[in-house]
Amino acid sequence: MPPREPPRNSIQVGPGLAAVGVPVAALFPTLPTQVRTYQDFLNLPFLYSVIGVGDPSQPPPYNVDIAKKNNRFRIYGQDTWKPTQRFTLTYGLRWDINLPLKGKNLENQPFTVTGLNNPATMTLAPRGTPLYQTTYCNVGPRVGVAYQLRQGANRDTLLRGGFGIFYDQGYGSIGGLSAFFPFNSAKIIASSSCPSGATGVCFPLSSQEAAPPAFRTTPPVVTIFVADRNLKLPRTYQWNVAAEQSLGSSQSISFTYVGAIGRDLLRTTILSSPNPDFMTVYLTDNTSTSDYHALQVKFQRRLSQGLQALTSYTFGHSIDIASSDAFTILNTASSVANPKIDRGSSDFDIRHSFAAGVTYSLPTPQWNKFARATLGGWSVDALVLARSAPPVNVVGSLVVAAGTLLYPRPNVNPGVPLELSSSQYAGGKIFNKAAFTPAPAGQQGDFGRNVLRGFGATQADVAFQRQFRFTERLNLRFRAEFFNIFNHPNFGPPDGNLTDPLFGHSTQTLASSLGSGGANGGFNPLYQIGGPRSIQLALKLAF
Repeated sequence: MPPREPPRNSIQVGPGLAAVGVPVAALFPTLPTQVRTYQDFLNLPFLYSVIGVGDPSQPPPYNVDIAKKNNRFRIYGQDTWKPTQRFTLTYGLRWDINLPLKGKNLENQPFTVTGLNNPATMTLAPRGTPLYQTTYCNVGPRVGVAYQLRQGANRDTLLRGGFGIFYDQGYGSIGGLSAFFPFNSAKIIASSSCPSGATGVCFPLSSQEAAPPAFRTTPPVVTIFVADRNLKLPRTYQWNVAAEQSLGSSQSISFTYVGAIGRDLLRTTILSSPNPDFMTVYLTDNTSTSDYHALQVKFQRRLSQGLQALTSYTFGHSIDIASSDAFTILNTASSVANPKIDRGSSDFDIRHSFAAGVTYSLPTPQWNKFARATLGGWSVDALVLARSAPPVNVVGSLVVAAGTLLYPRPNVNPGVPLELSSSQYAGGKIFNKAAFTPAPAGQQGDFGRNVLRGFGATQADVAFQRQFRFTERLNLRFRAEFFNIFNHPNFGPPDGNLTDPLFGHSTQTLASSLGSGGANGGFNPLYQIGGPRSIQLALKLAF
């Protein structure tokens, strides 16, 4: 949603309230001073059932039968050639055509604009104008080779390699256009004097107040999603080279170099009130790139003598101009500076990552029947995760810079340490606010994107289990799981906003920072990596 909030002390009324069956009076113990009603492809009788007026049997006074069509065309061919017993070549070719999103008829087509080169004079294009021009040269070859360099008694050496060009669908933020102009409308119901003597919004609403806001197909436009008329499908070039060596009959180790570069990637900037006809314009173009290189090492042991294991380590670096094609107010628009000024470590860049999983069936002691009955049949699972710190972007307050919404990065004060270390800080360090000065109005500071790093993470999980067999069909499984068994503290990223009082401090555990479930996304912190030690016991009866 655009960063334009409803008026203070206002609420939104919609069908979601009726879904829980809560009386309106119970929802509002004190009457609000304003109410914002909205219709966004919602069921009109459902809305009437909330506000208590209207005739649910009557059809809606406007067309809400909206459908997006995603026309895609793919052709792919593949073949495999094996000239010798040791050498295999696989090759293919793929052709992608993605048409712009559109409605199923003219009345339901999205709008776009003309004159993006000069936002001050841009206007709505005629309805039915394609969001961008379709490209037809999206041809992606693929090739993969495998060669058995050496054969021997449990000492095989295998070489692999591959290369391919891959095209994305090219929608990004544009995929959300059906939630905004012209498919969204809202109105504010002001306060009045109620029969009860209170002042606020009176329920039930009057017929005039309860009437759904009308949809508009003419300016002024509150929010619209548009794309560069010459938008191309984003593409990535990917390649890898790997060597795998067997170590006996059940173990192997492999070394892999992986590379990927993205070009013409999608990037979204937000134009704020470019002219009187538009309030907020989300513009998607191809101004982003990315580069990723990594060394991956993997050791694998197949189940043998009750032991199996998988261990991997990755040393890599991901660099980009924008880490997401979704709408954001962190991207520097070309009207402020060259987008390359945002090039830096990706938001998700992890330089070092290690993971190891081991399962071992404990041997049954043969001392006596009691020892075999109590200590036999147990197995243990262990998982160890360790990674280096992800980056944190340092920004200032939200501003309008050259007509775009932007959180600008600050300037650096020379000679001042960027971080302060002390045991009194969560995680042992904070970012030093004195090292930065806000950038001049409308400019991007000289501090790079994602320069500073937060905190790494380390966690060990262990589980013990045993299965008790009573009969052929009746058995009981007991399992005890210990998450973060050593109770190692893991902290979430420090606050990167210079205007916040707790700038530079970590204020929550890693588990809490990854989301809290529900509308906030992510899992419940109890089930995330980076939380405090927790223990879970389980019994499972199978019959």
